[in-house]
Order: sequence, then structure tokens, then C-alpha cells
Amino acid sequence: MSKTSTDLIRHALNGPTMGTRWSALFFTSPGFDVRPVQTALQKAVEEVDAHMSTWKPDSDLMRLNRAPVGVSVAIPDDLARVLALGLRIGRASGGAFDIGMGDAVHAWGFGPAAADVQGIHTAMAAPRRPAHEVLELEGTQVRKRGLIALDLNGIAKGHGVDRLADTLRSFGIDAALVGIDGEMRAQGLRPDGEAWTIAIEAPDTDRRAPHAILNLQDAAVATSGDYRHWVTVEGRQLSHTMDPRRGAPLLSSPASVTVIAPSCAEADAWATALMVVGPEAGAALATRQGLSALFLLRDDHGGVRAQGCGHLFADSPANPSAD
Repeated sequence: MSKTSTDLIRHALNGPTMGTRWSALFFTSPGFDVRPVQTALQKAVEEVDAHMSTWKPDSDLMRLNRAPVGVSVAIPDDLARVLALGLRIGRASGGAFDIGMGDAVHAWGFGPAAADVQGIHTAMAAPRRPAHEVLELEGTQVRKRGLIALDLNGIAKGHGVDRLADTLRSFGIDAALVGIDGEMRAQGLRPDGEAWTIAIEAPDTDRRAPHAILNLQDAAVATSGDYRHWVTVEGRQLSHTMDPRRGAPLLSSPASVTVIAPSCAEADAWATALMVVGPEAGAALATRQGLSALFLLRDDHGGVRAQGCGHLFADSPANPSAD
């Protein structure tokens, strides 16, 4: 017998991960023991962090970074899948998304250590080949054909969201909304038959407020922006998104890019790639990839205008929130 929405119990779980928090919202029948679900969700994101963190010296990713060039290294299945996806999106984006920017990310102070002037000069002067040209991946064996420092900050959180969704499905929970710090994935519908409601954040450094509202079903959303993590160099605020061509933060970019994709790892990586490419070429690239994307662009008067592409955003960027 199907349950009506009044028969179901709402569960809103959360926990720490990757310097922020994960969340999971779902409904179950009365009497459902949620404690094993909480434990499994926490374990899932901890595994992602243990495999892919650049903040943990003993993570599998950092072990790979320390491996000599030309030596084959065995890595966990989970890490291999994310590397494969990162390399695929790197190729498809023409190198705009590049998981081989670890030296620049750390030099500019977006890793565990503060910014380092000498490191910045080295990163900017280093000859660069995109990771998809340097890394060889066969199953769970990976080999570096040249010097490279891998960084998965542009895809790991999204993958963590996907792991949360997979974990809920393993408990028979097929309708849920899960997320890590704004990267979200919606499964199925809410008990009332409606899609899950998700806010697209306004690109505001001073407060968290919605720019627009999305209704999402069986899809993921991720946003990359210039307003949450930055460094100030010579009075100029530079976002954490790296320009692979320069080994340095982007000098000019949209205020934010929001991408809808089947998985959150894909949405996460493509949001970064489209930030790098910019609104015009980015809209064309998103269209070729079958993605819906929303670019928020600052104007000369301090305002923000929206430019969308794809079936969700082409005609109307999103439904305005009641701000």
C-alpha cells in the first residue's frame, strides 16, 4: 500500500566533510531506523575525503602525487572513476577543466598552506600540458608521463554528493535531496508529488541569498563562482578558479555558473570548465554537451544579469525567488 505524505516521517541528516557539511533530506515510513543510514552516509563521504583530499598527506591522491614519473600506481576504484571522469571532461572542454592544477592551487593559497610568492612564480612559469595528456589510466592503475600535481577540488565534492545518493539507494530510499555545500542532487519526487526545490545563490560576498529557484527531479546541480573563496593580490580580488593556461586565478570570469547534469560530479566539473571558458564560448560548449547552464554576469553598475542555455535555462533563466 502506498503511503500518503501525512504517513511519512521527514528526516534531515547532516555531518562534517571536506571542511563543510553534507546534508540528506528524505521521508520514510514511521518506525524506520535512521541511525544506520546516518552512519553509512558519514562513512561514504569520509571515504571520498580519504581517497581525494589534498589536505590529508596520506590520502590516495597525495600518494599518487608523490609517485615518481613513469611508475604505475594502484588506486582505489572510487578514485579511478573520478580521475577517468575528470580526464574525459578535460578533453571535452579543451583543457578548461584540468585536474592537473595542484601546484597552482597550492601556490596561490587555496590549499592547506598560505600563498607563496616563489611558488606562484614557479606555477605561472611552468610549461603546462593538460592532465588528459599526461596521465595514463587503465582500470585502477595510473601512471604519470610527466611532472604533474593533481587536484580534485573541482569534482570531489560533486562525487561526494553522488556517493550520498548511492548510499541512500542502498537502503531502498529512492526519493531524496542530498548535498555538500551547495552542490545538490535530487532523486525522485517529494511525497506530495512535486519536484525538489533548490535555490541558485546570488553572487554576493556579504550574505547568502537566493537569486532564483529551481525545481529539480532526477538530476544534479552545481555552481562555481567568484564570491566565496578568493585571495587579494595588489588590491585585486581573485577567485579560486584557476586558468589552466596561466597557472593563476582567472582575471575575468562570470560571477557564477550553475550547471544541471545527470550526476553531481559532472555538474561540478562542468561548472568550473564554463567559468574558465566564459559566457559566450561557454554557452556554445554547454549546448554541444547537452547541458543546461546559467551564467550570472556582473554589469558596470553593480548589478547582475542572467544568461542561460539548455532546455532549463534558454528561455527563462530560472523562476525568480521571492527575495
